[in-house]
Amino acid sequence: MCGILALIHANGSETSCASELHEALYLLQHRGQDACGIATSTSRGKIYQCKGNGMAAKVFRDDGARVADLPGFMGIGHLRYPTAGSSANAEAQPFYVNSPYGIAFAHNGNLINASELKRFLDYEAHRHINTESDSELMLNIFANELNETGKARVNDKDIFAALERMYNRCVGGWACTAMLAGFGLIGFRDSYGIRPLVLGSRPSEEGVGMDWMMASESVALDQRGFSNVIDIKPGQAVIIQKAAAPVFCQIQDAKRYAPDIFEYVYFARMDSIIDGISVQESRERMGYKLADTIVRRLTPQEFADIDVVIPIPETATTSAFCVADRLKKPYCQAFVKNRYVFRTFIMPGQKAREKSVRRKLNPMKVKFKGQNVLLVDDSIVRGTTSREIVNMAREAGAKKVYFASCAPRITHAHIYGIDLASPSELIAHHRDEESIATHIGAVKVIYQSLDDLKAACAELSPRKNQEFEVGVFCGSYVTPVEPGYFEHLEQVRGETKKLKVMESAREAVANGSAGEAEIMMAANGVEVNIEGKVVPASGPVSEGGAAGNGLDMAMQSYRKRQREDDDHATSPRDRMDISLHNFGDYPQDTHG
Repeated sequence: MCGILALIHANGSETSCASELHEALYLLQHRGQDACGIATSTSRGKIYQCKGNGMAAKVFRDDGARVADLPGFMGIGHLRYPTAGSSANAEAQPFYVNSPYGIAFAHNGNLINASELKRFLDYEAHRHINTESDSELMLNIFANELNETGKARVNDKDIFAALERMYNRCVGGWACTAMLAGFGLIGFRDSYGIRPLVLGSRPSEEGVGMDWMMASESVALDQRGFSNVIDIKPGQAVIIQKAAAPVFCQIQDAKRYAPDIFEYVYFARMDSIIDGISVQESRERMGYKLADTIVRRLTPQEFADIDVVIPIPETATTSAFCVADRLKKPYCQAFVKNRYVFRTFIMPGQKAREKSVRRKLNPMKVKFKGQNVLLVDDSIVRGTTSREIVNMAREAGAKKVYFASCAPRITHAHIYGIDLASPSELIAHHRDEESIATHIGAVKVIYQSLDDLKAACAELSPRKNQEFEVGVFCGSYVTPVEPGYFEHLEQVRGETKKLKVMESAREAVANGSAGEAEIMMAANGVEVNIEGKVVPASGPVSEGGAAGNGLDMAMQSYRKRQREDDDHATSPRDRMDISLHNFGDYPQDTHG
């Protein structure tokens, strides 16, 4: 899951596009805290860009000073959420290619036939891919198809035809915004409608023509004064040129209309409307339906035991209030949230997630002491956060802790741009509800049923027989999945963990807190096993055969390796995009 934006002013001499996009990044910051960027274009076709790892305040500086480097009347923006790929600066978006015509590209989603696309680009299109990002793949597929026109200048029909050929090659879920230098903006969505994209308009400041904006969520348009908001339909694309009305085209027939239900459960802001469904109202209905399940699942004595319903802030707050209302139980916000800590399930490493939970939440002991509490959360992913929260409730004085999830058991991988966890890391992948309750320390765990979750959202839809992408709960995905894809996904996840694991092991050795595995990793390196897990390398890396000859030899090998690293250049820990200029190109401690 990422956040994407696009904006075009009716007045081609306008230069404030980047300022508005910068403001909009903060409105969608919840969709991606790993990296962000903006690319703009002037009416003469010159593209300017600023991007890098970090939240918007870091990349553009707290006072937004970097925005001044981005003149132009139109632009696109992106917020990256960590997925199975790399987290290098080079993979911050927007991406850019100069041929053909100069294209900047922002992508939200995932391609599940990436290996096939890489082979095509290498052996047939002869286009170089510089990162591990699906987004760069998709950009180059589009660029290659657009190049097939062989024309010095393209028109709407050329672009739509190129998109149709790209759709025929790509499999997955996506919503994208793109910008052709000096030409205009493009927005498009996969033919299943998995990832969201909305479009809105407002009169220009000069009163002549309309400004147009696209975004992942309606809240970004609402806050910037755009109205007449519509959803880009599954398989649909739109082109917007300066001072012109949007031109729509159905690139591919809608195969299904199945937005990702996790948008409503967790990711979207509650003041957004996605595909005609209010996120706030859907969470209210989730709460009422979950309450009915709680009544059915608890014994009369267990139900009578519950003294208070407590939400895990913030996503579950609305649903928890409705649970309490339906159960006729007191409701209390007894956890105080630190809003300046990252979402925990995206953090690398279980220890880091456990520590972050306590930094993020603080229980008010006076509300827990002597109480039997029902905690309500939006979902349970790895169980790390849930177990720590239950421990915190008990430490604060709770006698009994019941735990309810607004989402069903998450048992499968997410394959459309949300890297929740490997299936083996999901607490519900190999446990039933009773063992999950034991694992997290709760008296009982109650999950929402999948049918109730779908109904909570579908009842609000303007379409009859509304479908949703729910593969994480049942393993049934809306798109075809090629054989071997899940194995490939596990390997990719493992590869991206290697550097972080190595750095952690070396730090532990340096601090004197390393265990046997960490010493072996520091000495011999790491590798990814067939399950995608990072483990100590099976053979010695340096002379002396440290592996298998005891920890003393391993430590000697590690020290020798450290000396060699001091004498020789090591592999790059990060890299920058080769195009335009980026946040990482500048000293990060400079604010002048």
